[in-house]
Amino acid sequence: MAKRKTKKIVDLKPKSVSENDLNQLRTLVGAINENRLQIGILETQKHTMLHQQGALAEQLTKFQDQLLDEYGTFNIDINTGEIKSNENDETNKKD
Repeated sequence: MAKRKTKKIVDLKPKSVSENDLNQLRTLVGAINENRLQIGILETQKHTMLHQQGALAEQLTKFQDQLLDEYGTFNIDINTGEIKSNENDETNKKD
């Protein structure tokens, strides 16, 4: 066999990171994963609440229709229950 003319190159790069660096890497990746999980949970809650908001708005519209049928308006002070007069309402106009 022929002798090798070039010397074998020895790889001096480390094969793994230090235990301290590995722990710090794991901590950071774990924190990022936890944040992503929490964001996902919040987005799910947001989605649910948006659907609830739509349902509540629909209920309010139906109830306003009931108030309109019963009282002729749904312009009501929610603190006192007082029916606010509508200046354009023909029943309130003076001849």
